[in-house]
Amino acid sequence: MRATGPVPDDRRYQAAVLAYLSDMTLLDTSLYAHGTSIFDQSLQVASLDHSMWFHRPCKLDDWLLYTQDSPSASGARGLTRGSLFTRSGLLVASVAQEGLIRKKANE
Repeated sequence: MRATGPVPDDRRYQAAVLAYLSDMTLLDTSLYAHGTSIFDQSLQVASLDHSMWFHRPCKLDDWLLYTQDSPSASGARGLTRGSLFTRSGLLVASVAQEGLIRKKANE
């Protein structure tokens, strides 16, 4: 992933944009094993928590590799983890998120 426009060199802006980008696909990762996605209209999906660790600064004008996995998805909750790497393979940030994932109640 990468930013689609310029991001100021200030580390606070870089961290804020990286945090925003990191949240976009995490919960979807826990649904792959169940053959569905967050776009399934019959599901209620909500982030319960999102934690991020910034290991080193990075520019957002080049591509980052964002690896994600989901070690647990059961009981209406999905846990996902992510790692963000520079093109040269440096780990710049780690992410963890737990989300509520359940069928919507029938109305």
